[in-house]
Amino acid sequence: MGKKDIIFLVTNLDSGGLENYLLRFVEFSHQNFNNIIIFCKGGRGGVLEEKYLKISNLSVVKFKVGNGNLMNYFSLFKWLKDYKEYIVCDFTGNFSGPILYFAYVIGIKKRIVFYRSSSNRFKENWVKLKINKLFGRLVQKYATNILANSNYAFEFFFSNTIIDDRYRVIYNGINIEEFLQCEKFLDLEIKKNATVVGHTGRYNIAKNHIVMLSVAERIIKENNNVYFLFCGKGVPEALNSLVKKKGIENNILLFDNRDDISCVLNSIDIYYFPSITEGQPNALIEAWIKGKFFVASDIRPIIDITPLKSQKWLTNCFDEESQYRLLKEVIDMKSRYCFNEDIARYAKNEFNAKTRFGEFLDVILTKHNI
Repeated sequence: MGKKDIIFLVTNLDSGGLENYLLRFVEFSHQNFNNIIIFCKGGRGGVLEEKYLKISNLSVVKFKVGNGNLMNYFSLFKWLKDYKEYIVCDFTGNFSGPILYFAYVIGIKKRIVFYRSSSNRFKENWVKLKINKLFGRLVQKYATNILANSNYAFEFFFSNTIIDDRYRVIYNGINIEEFLQCEKFLDLEIKKNATVVGHTGRYNIAKNHIVMLSVAERIIKENNNVYFLFCGKGVPEALNSLVKKKGIENNILLFDNRDDISCVLNSIDIYYFPSITEGQPNALIEAWIKGKFFVASDIRPIIDITPLKSQKWLTNCFDEESQYRLLKEVIDMKSRYCFNEDIARYAKNEFNAKTRFGEFLDVILTKHNI
């Protein structure tokens, strides 16, 4: 059997969980394909585009699709007709529905959708929910494979659907050896015996930065030997004024997007991740691989991947008091333990790239189901 050609459809190539996951996957698997096209439905690339383009058989296409513009969909249909022999894999959840329908009409045999979130990522109203429901029906009818990175995603999007053999949960994968290669630390210019609580992730309501800052303010005012580090796209711009207003700027470290997240994690002691919603949290998994003690939210996608004996460190994403108490407890533990060996061993085994990317690659290369 010869090598395949494939089109992956995403919104953009900013540094988020999906975009980093797909980058790692194509780095791992690109030799299994003749041509790889990354189609950006938002009409733009992003900070990771340069890394994607380092892969010799990969190209990036940027064309805005959506927002109710039927002409854009018509143009996409015409473009897609030239790629009839390709595999199509869309990562935009229910919004992949029209693309999968076009692919079916054109005669594309392998049509994959991969759900990377476990809830709607748009501001809900009656009209949007109706459109979303319609697109979801297109997915169910025209997708040959329906994937998700958590069981809860299927419960949320397909609660009234009979699950058949097209549906499969595939966990995230991380190249452990490569991720652990970085042994450098950031020069934070803080006291050597200080404790650093960290979070990595772009500024987004779902990441819960406002609650994190409220908890940080309380802890810092009790113990100025504790620092909080926030790293991600848009973070300094969004948080700088609020940090100054709270009067805690001397103990808050704000970084924009960085491509050395492994080194960032080396520089923190405790990982803080009270997300409101997630698909499967790559950022938390990366912290586990680094052996970081953590406090995270008790949302289903996180509970489902957290070992039972570590679930004591999960709490309600809006419960500032509970988060404060758990962080205080972990900060006190730091003087006795600096490496969480159990969570590191678990994460390295559970989210190993060779296994998890291999599962995804197998779905792509296996003959279509319908």
